[in-house]
Amino acid sequence: MPRPRRTQISLEDTPFYHCCSRVVRRAFLCGDDKYTGKNYDHRRGWVEAQILKLTEVFAIDVAAYAVMSNHLHLVLYIDVETVNNWSDREVVEQWHKLFNGTPLTQKFVKGEVIDDYLVAQLKHAIATYRSRLCDISWFMRCLNEPIARQANLEDNCSGHFWEGRFKSQALLDEAAVLACMAYVELNPIRAKMANTPESSDHTSLRLRVKAALNGKQPTNLLPFIGNEHQHQPKGIAFSLNDYLELVDETGRIIRDDKRGSISANAQKILHRLNIPTANWLKITTEFGSLFHGPVGTLQELSTYCEHLDKRRRHFSSSCQYLP
Repeated sequence: MPRPRRTQISLEDTPFYHCCSRVVRRAFLCGDDKYTGKNYDHRRGWVEAQILKLTEVFAIDVAAYAVMSNHLHLVLYIDVETVNNWSDREVVEQWHKLFNGTPLTQKFVKGEVIDDYLVAQLKHAIATYRSRLCDISWFMRCLNEPIARQANLEDNCSGHFWEGRFKSQALLDEAAVLACMAYVELNPIRAKMANTPESSDHTSLRLRVKAALNGKQPTNLLPFIGNEHQHQPKGIAFSLNDYLELVDETGRIIRDDKRGSISANAQKILHRLNIPTANWLKITTEFGSLFHGPVGTLQELSTYCEHLDKRRRHFSSSCQYLP
């Protein structure tokens, strides 16, 4: 039985979440559909463009994404601090980038005088928008609905395009985040849609590699900020170069089927994460089948369950693969 989303989100434990949406009715996001003979590669571009658009609206950052033939993966970072620091006007302006709002909120952003008896109604609307702008359910809704409409219009049909619910799982520590990101970004390699990570179309990794060649990081992705230090900016506390090297080498192993063949330098990187090489290769190739719930150590899983008042530590057997 599906669990309410609120029982899967614990910002007290982590702001990072892995989300996955799948299509229904044998629908295709890309590639050649053997049943219709049509090619749907262009739809992957729709999805990628919408993902990057939403990063400019929501207080939710994208750490990784991959748009596949019949599903998509995202690693999201919920930035509660940013949304709480937005002024009331900024909240409404952000919301109006996607929705018309109400006549009252339209009046508010234009700087018109709000009657006293309408102030409470306005404040309620702003509070609602503020909570939605850091809600992954609303993020996924704003991602999936426009794509479904476009696809249905193109296919001249109606009905569901996506499965009713998207999958989400908490990533409870740095090792879980990096392993999940690598799993997501290496999806095209495993599916034999690309030969190398940098040639994987419609993935966050391609954007990172392209920017790295110019000594930069993509502005619409959550940045890598290096090792932890005081007063650090928002981002992934890991070296970008180390991550790119690790993912590149892992991708080549997967492509060439050289199980266990990993360089000494990559082993040093994994040693800092306290992940054995064999475990890393297993996680990055079988993440979806190994983890069906929160991902982290047994201690972190226990704390997560306590905060959400869960009586049982479901999926605790998967903790063996992480330090």
